[in-house]
Amino acid sequence: MENYNITLSLKATPAQVFNALTQQIPQWWTKAYQGAAAAPSDQFKIKFGENVAKTLEVVTVVEPFKVVWLVKEALIDIPQLTNKSEWVGTTISWTMDGNGDRTWLNLEHVGLHNAVECFDICTAGWLQFTESLKKFIETGQGNPY
Repeated sequence: MENYNITLSLKATPAQVFNALTQQIPQWWTKAYQGAAAAPSDQFKIKFGENVAKTLEVVTVVEPFKVVWLVKEALIDIPQLTNKSEWVGTTISWTMDGNGDRTWLNLEHVGLHNAVECFDICTAGWLQFTESLKKFIETGQGNPY
């Protein structure tokens, strides 16, 4: 089964993209953020209203080319889902490849594939927030939750 994977072309340097992923998560993903995401073993919590929350641990940081997060805890408490913790144990890998002021950012969510109950809902969420990330990096103004 193929993991969820998307590549974005960004008008930014790899360092700018790396900074958004390690220092500026509330600017593009969700303002309900606490913790740190800059170094291995850092942990952060994110919430999307009262029914969706995740705790992630940074497992890999290769500045400015790679960031990997492990989902330690997850709650997606919405009526369409019976398994409300499917993200637990999945990894979110961001890799950057740049040339001057252009960066290709690849997101691979290992463990999020079409056999996962939340696949359609979660991939729609990733599209929304990767667009917010792109907008934030390129204009300084994202659309976080």
